[in-house]
Amino acid sequence: MAIGFAHRGAPAWYQRENTLAAFDRALARGASGLESDVWLTADGVPVLHHDEELGPARMRAKVPELTAGRLPGWLPTLAAFYQRLGTGFEFSLDVKTPAGETADAAVAAVVGVARAAGGAGAVRRLWICGPLGCLRAWRELDPDVQLVSSTSVREIRASGGIGPYARSLVEAGANALNLRSRDWVAPTAAMAGVAHDHGLLAFGWDAQRPATLRRLLGYGLDAVYSDHVDRLVAATANSSA
Repeated sequence: MAIGFAHRGAPAWYQRENTLAAFDRALARGASGLESDVWLTADGVPVLHHDEELGPARMRAKVPELTAGRLPGWLPTLAAFYQRLGTGFEFSLDVKTPAGETADAAVAAVVGVARAAGGAGAVRRLWICGPLGCLRAWRELDPDVQLVSSTSVREIRASGGIGPYARSLVEAGANALNLRSRDWVAPTAAMAGVAHDHGLLAFGWDAQRPATLRRLLGYGLDAVYSDHVDRLVAATANSSA
């Protein structure tokens, strides 16, 4: 069955996204995976938040410039996430810190927290998403973590096509190729098969409509990301990927 990643959890109309309550709700509704974004605080703590800044206008602060103790109580650390929810699900994380040493440090911190929470099993269910140029360095940090290339058809074409791009992913130690749902259309759907031929998985994000979810899963994708948990659960339950 394909993985269904609940994008930023499943916030109710009165809840914030990327909170423990939203993640709890997504798992309770049957999601097999969760998705979030990770930043590293000034004191090296991985925290789950989409934007670099937070707070009201004229009082906004940047997450990487704050220590964990200065963050609002609703903003979860990765350690608190695992402590509350456990490790019995797939977890996809977009690394939001800039590429380079800061991003490498963030990935190292994330993997360390996951391993402390659930050992190698938790790390093998952790999908770290980032650009191809970062993946080789991240693979050197840990042999177990799952690495996902978040890219576009334009970038794949600029690299010479799906064959050369897939070979580059394999050489970098990647596990999956991730494209936006609108990039997975009939002319490019064959890319999923080429990825599979190279031992890679194929993911699709921003799959919001039931028809889009069915289309992507029909192409043989191994995971989809959606804001709509009920649609996500229904679609992946009927998939054979």
